[in-house]
Amino acid sequence: MSATVAVVGGGIAGLAAAWELTGGAGGPGPGTPQVVVLEAGERLGGKLRSAELAGTTVDLGPDGFLGRRPEAAALCRELELGDDLVPIGASGAAVWARGRRRPLPDGLHMGIPTRFLPVARSGILGAGGTIRLLVDVVAPRPDRHPSIGDRALGPLVAARLGSEVVERLVDPLVGGIHAGGVEAMSSAAILPLLLAVAPRRTGLMRAVRQAAEKQTGGDRPGGGAGDGAGAGNGDAERPPAFWALRHGLASLTDRLATRLGQRGVTFRTASPVELVDRRSGSGPSWVLHTAEGPVVADGMVLAVPAGPAATLLAPHDDDATKLLGGIEYASVSVVTLAYPAESLPDDLYGTGLLVPVGSPVPATAGLDGTFMVTACTYLSTKWPHLARPGTALVRASVGRFGDDRAAALDDAALAARVVAELRVLLGVGADPLALEVTRWPDAFPQYRVHHLLRVTAIESALTRLPALAVAGSAYRGVGIPACVAGGRAAARTVLESLDAVPTDGSPAA
Repeated sequence: MSATVAVVGGGIAGLAAAWELTGGAGGPGPGTPQVVVLEAGERLGGKLRSAELAGTTVDLGPDGFLGRRPEAAALCRELELGDDLVPIGASGAAVWARGRRRPLPDGLHMGIPTRFLPVARSGILGAGGTIRLLVDVVAPRPDRHPSIGDRALGPLVAARLGSEVVERLVDPLVGGIHAGGVEAMSSAAILPLLLAVAPRRTGLMRAVRQAAEKQTGGDRPGGGAGDGAGAGNGDAERPPAFWALRHGLASLTDRLATRLGQRGVTFRTASPVELVDRRSGSGPSWVLHTAEGPVVADGMVLAVPAGPAATLLAPHDDDATKLLGGIEYASVSVVTLAYPAESLPDDLYGTGLLVPVGSPVPATAGLDGTFMVTACTYLSTKWPHLARPGTALVRASVGRFGDDRAAALDDAALAARVVAELRVLLGVGADPLALEVTRWPDAFPQYRVHHLLRVTAIESALTRLPALAVAGSAYRGVGIPACVAGGRAAARTVLESLDAVPTDGSPAA
């Protein structure tokens, strides 16, 4: 009799795990386990969610994924979605700095300048910040803490290039990607290249430039934002910086669910796992308790956020529980808007606009405090398949770790605030034709200093439990390719454990 594996969580990581458990691209074989996917929500797909807005299918979670990590695109091709892959259609981005939109300069690597003159000419930094950056060229400061294994990304860059570079370039980009501040963010987990070059006595800009060019085979670092600035559609030998799917990213998880169903995978939605028991002796190791009744399984993949994983593992391993419980999350909201195309100014640069944390709203706008919007994406420009005559699609992101202002507003009030801020940030001259507010509570895990040590310790602790692995954005990357890779790796871990201990509980021969 074949083994049974329970996958807790029906997002992209959990579905990728189920795909690998059932044979991956090669399909099921004689030893393929029976797989049950348990999802607490009403639908599969997690944060890959698409909807119709003004007659166009738009993504309400991530709107694309990295092309230079192969895992997500490879999975699309395994599922015969390769023809639906759409490359990013524009390059560059801007940042709100010193009271207006300013194009990001050429030569940024994850927001870190690699050349002085483009930044100096951009007007993003003030005179003091520009002079401080020049010090890295004429009198570079050696790293005073070269022996430390991991460092906070923001302070490491600020010590070499100045605080304005961090506040107006690095934090809006890197912090925006992770919905958190770079002042406590792990360099080892987010940008290991920075740790590798920090001990060099040469200027940091030069060291980052040389290392980045070596990584990319001699290409210079791109023009700015992490949405493909400076990359365009790539060339014949390299994939584009980012991909989207023609019918929305939810088409990936929809196709996965369909193919998995054809392989005999059982899905239970609206079925949260309330408790996990471990069985002793021979036979299956785990009993997962749900409102619909128990699920008995030989192995288990926990593809849920760190908090729920900690709760389920609390009766079984104190170390794993404490380590998982220490991972914090940020909540974000996304407002997707359709505007009359003529209402947007002609000088919007690139694929979007970054808004540094704490940027004050001009007094003339009639709004109090600082901007709530952290980034805007010009969807119709960024993705060619979304372009429609007469309509422009814009997406605004709100919220970061420590900024919970959106939670105090209902959807109507949040939408009104975003619309008002976009009038200032983008110079929009009309009200939106349609909009959609999407809230993602506790959506972004925060990768603090020594995050990778924490993950390694979690994985080590789980080896004490039978046929169990974790997957998802909490561990080794928040993007879709990283979640696909993590889900498939977790599945292989469980399969290897099941091969070592047959389902009758006796040791393998």
